[in-house]
Order: sequence, then C-alpha cells, then structure tokens
Amino acid sequence: MRLVTGVTVFLTLGTVIDAKITQLNSMDCAEGEDVKLPCNHSTVSGNDNILWYRQNPNQSPQYIIQGLQNTVTNSMGSLIIASDRKKSSTLVLPHVTPRDTAVCYCDFFFSNV
Repeated sequence: MRLVTGVTVFLTLGTVIDAKITQLNSMDCAEGEDVKLPCNHSTVSGNDNILWYRQNPNQSPQYIIQGLQNTVTNSMGSLIIASDRKKSSTLVLPHVTPRDTAVCYCDFFFSNV
C-alpha cells in the first residue's frame, strides 16, 4: 500500500459574512483509503450552503460538492453535514490516489431557497 502525501486541507475564511471556519492544515493517507476532511464552522445559519473546492498548483479552484443539510453525494465524494448544522461538516473523498493531491477549501454561502 503506497502512502499518498499531500492530500491537503487549507483554511479559508468566510465569504460575504463574518464567518468562522477552521480546517486541518494537512492530512496524509494511504492510497485507496477514504479520506474524511472535517470543517468546523460556528456561524453557519439555516440557509447557508456548505461548499467544498479543490485546487491544484497553477490551476483555478474546482467545485467538488455543496449541501444544505444531511448527506449529499456526487461522483467526486460525499458531504456529511452535522444534524445541528452549527458545528461541523465532513467531506469524504473515496479511494484516494496520488492524483487526488490538492488543496481543499471549505466555505459557505447564503441561499434564499
């Protein structure tokens, strides 16, 4: 089993509002493992969508997933949102490979829906 290094989580701070988001600085894992990237957010309101992006060197950020509540899954991973929405969410990237090495950003935005 090869060690995948550099699946990195980077801290971003809010968008339009005074957000408080904290993330791990980095995470190492073995190839083929599912990686769980936590994001702690103390100021998410009931109408805020939680988003994740990934960015490789010299490239623009790429959208991974977003959600408002519960668990959302797409072809890139899953977003698990805590039931109280005020504390945390977790991005799950399945079966990582060295090609998954990137900086991952957790953020949120207000939705009128």
